[in-house]
Amino acid sequence: MPLQRTIGAFLRHPPLLIIGATVLSLLLAALTALSLWEMRVDALARARDAADNLSLILQRDIARNIEVYDLSLQAVIDGMQDPKIVALPPNIRQLVLFDRSTNAQDLGSLLVANPAGEVIIDSRSVPPRHIHVGDRDYFQVHQGSPDVGLYISEPFKPRINGVEASLGLSRRLNGPHGEFKGIVVGTLRLNYFRRLFDGLNLGPRATVTLVRADGTLLMRRPYNEQLIGRSVAESLAFQRRLLSTEGSYVELAALDGIERLFSFRHIGEQPLIVAVGLATEDIYAEWRQRAWVIGSIVLLLDAVFMTLSILFAGQLRKRLEMEQQLQWLANTDGLTSLGTRRALDAALEVEWRRASRSRAPLAVLMIDVDEFKHFNDRYGHAAGDTALRTVARCINDNIKRPGDFAGRYGGEEFCAILPNTDLAGAVRVAENIRAAVLAADEPNVGSAHGKLTVSIGVAAHSGIDTAEDTAEDLVRLADGRLYEAKAAGRNTVIPRQERPKLAVV
Repeated sequence: MPLQRTIGAFLRHPPLLIIGATVLSLLLAALTALSLWEMRVDALARARDAADNLSLILQRDIARNIEVYDLSLQAVIDGMQDPKIVALPPNIRQLVLFDRSTNAQDLGSLLVANPAGEVIIDSRSVPPRHIHVGDRDYFQVHQGSPDVGLYISEPFKPRINGVEASLGLSRRLNGPHGEFKGIVVGTLRLNYFRRLFDGLNLGPRATVTLVRADGTLLMRRPYNEQLIGRSVAESLAFQRRLLSTEGSYVELAALDGIERLFSFRHIGEQPLIVAVGLATEDIYAEWRQRAWVIGSIVLLLDAVFMTLSILFAGQLRKRLEMEQQLQWLANTDGLTSLGTRRALDAALEVEWRRASRSRAPLAVLMIDVDEFKHFNDRYGHAAGDTALRTVARCINDNIKRPGDFAGRYGGEEFCAILPNTDLAGAVRVAENIRAAVLAADEPNVGSAHGKLTVSIGVAAHSGIDTAEDTAEDLVRLADGRLYEAKAAGRNTVIPRQERPKLAVV
């Protein structure tokens, strides 16, 4: 009887039939969507594992080959420091200094140059060919600094054949007292990286890139000769890769605008970064085929539900995007792209609690642009905005560790939070920021220094918390030191140790 009455009610009220069909369709669609989403997540997870494995293989292969070549360079350096080897006849010395690894594919000449940049020993020729390398970056870097170690140059065309673009791997030759005695340099053809990357089995839109730590593009798959040597230092993707030795993320590629899953790794201690990028379109290609079949079946069962689901998903997506945009606007200063005062206060509170729990030091920098009112009066507010952006860039360039945070405190005053940083470390960071602003060479005739400068106050907390210590105390101490720095003549950081728990500069 109850079942009969229920059926009768549905028959008497057609809307109830629609409601019942909708409930059943929603249940079916939810189960289907869950299965499809899990398939999508699995596809991305498998692609991430594949990309991570490929980047690891490339990292180890490149690191191993560079290490082998570096050993050859060091062997030549050891030989050049042995007077007996140097005194050998040239053809015998050739055999002693250069092993057979220098004849491997994609390895060019191994050269020894004197302090004038003239090649005096050549792995490919006895007597050496007439080659001058004094104008190359790898020569000038070693000439100017005694502790560079192994240097990997920018791409160049060798003067010997002038055809195959190469890299120079070089080390400095020192005299008995550390004086500059020349360099040992070997060339590695970029064709090595091209063959290595082309040998990978990747999707049609996949990329593999090798970049120097200064942003110079050394090799890219698919190969485009016009891109070799181009700088990508300003791209967000490159900046992200500088922040960590390895990682993965999904982002639009800077060069072609294709969304890819990137997995990157730094090549050991070398200034090189290799990145494998798998296009999300390729990653989800098989998933899309299956989803299309399953989705079509569900659409046939309940077209109305599918339409409503699509509309709902679209509205939800728009709402999430709007919320994210509002959150970003609330926490980011529109002029400098640093954090807002609100975001700064929140970050300081979080780091203060974390430092108190872990008994780790915490430092705060208060940074103020010197003579900014006079700067605005003379150059105008547009130039003042440019100056603030310059200072913000200098601050951001010098606080790159995870957890470091910088924000605009108000007007021309900025604040930087440095977790796990003691007083001495905070002073070093402050000096780097001050020097970077000065080096930006922004004119300011109203300043005693003739340039745009900043004064910085620093306070550091040891991490041993007491009832009277607060995050606001730390900021006040840094602010007080800021005004002392201004009183001392501006463009300065003045170190000074005070209480054992709160240290200030």
